[in-house]
Amino acid sequence: MNLFKKIYWLIYPILIVLFMMIFDQIYKTDNFVLKGGISAVLAFIISPRKRIIQTQTGKIKQITWIFLKKPVIIE
Repeated sequence: MNLFKKIYWLIYPILIVLFMMIFDQIYKTDNFVLKGGISAVLAFIISPRKRIIQTQTGKIKQITWIFLKKPVIIE
């Protein structure tokens, strides 16, 4: 989990490339802007979110993701 805390921001570009490769195999198009746009939207929907939450002890940063059961707290 410590590794995820350090490189969670890297998931977004990896998802874009992954979706572009999948989209290229499924739908053959030469329009790079269309492939990139659709891939970016899908990656944005699935990528982890960083939130600042107010608690009794102060503000903490929290990462939530659809594939994680519990949120990850960044200190």
